Amino acid sequence: MAMAAAVIVPLGILFFISGLVVNLLQAICYVLIRPLSKNTYRKINRVVAETLWLELVWIVDWWAGVKIQVFADNETFNRMGKEHALVVCNHRSDIDWLVGWILAQRSGCLGSALAVMKKSSKFLPVIGWSMWFSEYLFLERNWAKDESTLKSGLQRLNDFPRPFWLALFVEGTRFTEAKLKAAQEYAASSELPVPRNVLIPRTKGFVSAVSNMRSFVPAIYDMTVAIPKTSPPPTMLRLFKGQPSVVSM
Repeated sequence: MAMAAAVIVPLGILFFISGLVVNLLQAICYVLIRPLSKNTYRKINRVVAETLWLELVWIVDWWAGVKIQVFADNETFNRMGKEHALVVCNHRSDIDWLVGWILAQRSGCLGSALAVMKKSSKFLPVIGWSMWFSEYLFLERNWAKDESTLKSGLQRLNDFPRPFWLALFVEGTRFTEAKLKAAQEYAASSELPVPRNVLIPRTKGFVSAVSNMRSFVPAIYDMTVAIPKTSPPPTMLRLFKGQPSVVSM
């Protein structure tokens, strides 16, 4: 435990300090450059944000040695990072978004990877602030309030200067056995296919995304994250301890 702390604490401090520097640069660009040219701001922010996010990619990829297996048809694989895409995904662990970042980094679009997230996330120092400056979409999980927020946020992306991915975790919550049981009971009572490894997706956000981005987003990537039974589930704590896992996509 002492050895783990000796590594985790310096890594955490380094990430926090460098993150605050990145946040400061983002804030300066937001105030001084964005009012003059939104596209120029987006291009600069893409590079600045990616500098911070690459630190987490390094922790997953090199420090913890997490192995990520990607299964895709050749046409999709060759187009990844070259087109706007809505990425729909299940929510298996607390680092699913990080796994997506690694795939985006490999595809050359990490700096323009976006996601729909809960509103409280944007108040997290460093990472949440960086996401806010990068135009992530934050919702309150109250459709009466979120519908207009989501619509306006999606429409703002129609002039995004580089290929972007917008990730939407359609289950709306992280997977647990209790939630799976509830989803199976709901599916059976509603005459829907009964899931075995995922939850019932929520449709409102997906329908809104497709409706508002149909004219400028040509692709939907249907992604499923799975953790092999022979591998321990990846967590942020395991990553900082340098403990490996295997993730299939």
